[in-house]
Amino acid sequence: MSNTFHYGSSHLTIGICLDIAKGKTKGIIGHDASEKVIASWREVEKIVHAQLPVYGINTGFGPLCDTRISEADTSQLQVNLLKSHSVGVGKPIPQEIAKLMLISKVQALAQGYSGIALTTLERIIWHIDHDIIPVVPEKGSVGASGDLAPLAHLFLPLIGEGEVFANGDKFHAGDILSRHGLQPLTLGPKEGLALINGTQFILAFAVKAVERLHNALDAADLIGATSLEGLMGSARPFDERLHQLRPYKGSKHVAKRLHTLLNESEICNSHINCDRVQDPYSLRCMPQVHGASRNAWLHLKELTEIELNSVTDNPIVFNADDTISGGNFHGQPLAMVLDYATIATAELGNIADRRCYLMSEGRYGLPKLLTNNAGLHSGLMIPQYTTAALVTENKTLCFPASADSVPTSLGQEDHVSMGSISGRKLHQVIDNLEYIQAIELLYAAQAMDFRRPLKSTPVVEALHSLVRQKVSFIEDDRIFATDINNLHQLITNGSLLATAGDTAAKHHINLNDDDFGIY
Repeated sequence: MSNTFHYGSSHLTIGICLDIAKGKTKGIIGHDASEKVIASWREVEKIVHAQLPVYGINTGFGPLCDTRISEADTSQLQVNLLKSHSVGVGKPIPQEIAKLMLISKVQALAQGYSGIALTTLERIIWHIDHDIIPVVPEKGSVGASGDLAPLAHLFLPLIGEGEVFANGDKFHAGDILSRHGLQPLTLGPKEGLALINGTQFILAFAVKAVERLHNALDAADLIGATSLEGLMGSARPFDERLHQLRPYKGSKHVAKRLHTLLNESEICNSHINCDRVQDPYSLRCMPQVHGASRNAWLHLKELTEIELNSVTDNPIVFNADDTISGGNFHGQPLAMVLDYATIATAELGNIADRRCYLMSEGRYGLPKLLTNNAGLHSGLMIPQYTTAALVTENKTLCFPASADSVPTSLGQEDHVSMGSISGRKLHQVIDNLEYIQAIELLYAAQAMDFRRPLKSTPVVEALHSLVRQKVSFIEDDRIFATDINNLHQLITNGSLLATAGDTAAKHHINLNDDDFGIY
């Protein structure tokens, strides 16, 4: 592995974080970060020995913050903290999300403001490097005071408790440690609190959402261009001059991509002088609608990257005489932008559903329901029912979790972000969107076949060819769920975007913009 990232001293991007999780980059703690971590650890020792009252080091937690803890009990306090806060319920989160939690936690702790022991960080990195991933239940965090419950479960294995995934199976953490000749760690003062204070549950879902939504946005433009060709829509609304008059980054980017995708298309050129004055909104407003979702994605990316390089612990230890109990653990900054991104994702599905409906109406020279045998055969009548159902489900998931707050901890924690719910809901909406896009791709490829012998551009034709490798032209009714699932796989496994990228590169077509990357 040639790529190396230095925790605590280098800037962590979303792309690098994902690469560490995928094993493409190795994360290490360099000399400078190690020195800062050790220095912070020593400052905490000074606090304990001097019996200075500092929250979570020699006091109880939450409403018990006024209860003093003896020096002899400070280590047991941290173990009790991990155990008592492990109250998560529900199914385990995906292993990749849990791994992203580990990575982002190391980056936060390695900056040297948390009083963590270097050996503890090294053990977390061992879990990352060996792909031994703690089992973390999906529910139980209110997204303030840190993601307490999920982070407690994440770090139970450090003390030999909880469960881990290894080689696809689930094991008790103590058994896996023994198998590797390792002993559970003895936590020092502040360590348990440093481990569970932070936004890493919310953050991990945000990191993965940036990648998934980025892919969905790219797919939306590609599939939308294919639908436009099938409907013989106009590329004129994508003229650069139009979008300079309302210069949102997202709109300009989408307009440029669509113009490039459709440039010199035989299908487009065949109807330049037709009597159709303008297209329905779902076609000509793609830059404005897809672009607005791009703007939301940019905001999510920006805030996620800030959070990746932030210290979200509490209290923050500057030195033994200077500790601050603040609120860097509060998840509101990410909670709100995740809710915004959820709406942006749902809108991509809304407009895609409208294009499916448009292609089934029998307008613009297309047969009704995209079949020549309507009546005996239903054709593509019912797949749009599925998009309608998914669109409505997404709408119900758009209520912002960050708009709610339920006081906890006997009122000490009287405003919480609920950002953990925001993060999970966003992924549910992306799941539904990917199926909506698969169905639009089914419609778009079928519609394009009714325009033969006219051809589109190299990229659009390559996408059509890819679809036809998995899904044949629809002559008679069949089980369309199979077709939908095959196309869904092309979207989720990266084949659709890879085919577009390879074809674009081969023909020297530029569809990218540095502002919209994840590195």
